Amino acid sequence: MKALLAWSSGKDSAWSLHVLRRQGDVEVAGLLTTVNVSFGRVAMHAVRRELLEAQARAAGVPLRVVPIPHPCPNDVYETAMAGALAAARADGIEAVAFGDLFLEDIRRYREERMAPTGLRPLFPLWGRPTRALAEEMIDGGLRARLTCVDPRVLDRSFAGRAFDRDLLATLPPGVDPCGERGEFHTFAWDGPMFQGPIPVVAGEVVEREGFVFADLLTETDSTQGTPRAQRMGLR
Repeated sequence: MKALLAWSSGKDSAWSLHVLRRQGDVEVAGLLTTVNVSFGRVAMHAVRRELLEAQARAAGVPLRVVPIPHPCPNDVYETAMAGALAAARADGIEAVAFGDLFLEDIRRYREERMAPTGLRPLFPLWGRPTRALAEEMIDGGLRARLTCVDPRVLDRSFAGRAFDRDLLATLPPGVDPCGERGEFHTFAWDGPMFQGPIPVVAGEVVEREGFVFADLLTETDSTQGTPRAQRMGLR
């Protein structure tokens, strides 16, 4: 079965790629990602497009970018996604995989939106206990950094931290170990789903629209410098 993988640039989508490849009955034929066209960044995670493209190269999987505006009303988002899914179906894609873990309303929404497309929704990580899953990712070699933090539940100092066992040990009570309720988002830079690591360095930490974002830079950006307003798109 040929499938696209909904790709956020984070740990859950990266681990979904690893799991699907191990299962062997699904060929991940593309990574499907929404990108904010105003700033050239992955929606919500605020990861630079060049890092997204580096992930696709390291994974050896073509990238399918769905451009969306900022802000993006839900009807505009759904129209953009419907067009992307129709094009995928025309290209012989049979399914779309998602890295969702346990939020029933999110899964129901995806299933409802997918129903008229003729594409099958897949949830390779669904129902896994998230503490055990987080530890499995870390022990399995996945390396990631937190790019977005909800300061209502996590101190802003968590932005930019490595997703590792030290982080799991310091998460406040009630925060999901995988950030499934939106407590945090990540960028995966190394792991068994990649042919090699994606070198990144920490950039600025800024607050915008109620969230704290940690910018991640390529090594080239870090040596050349980046205009904050133009490159960050987070103020």
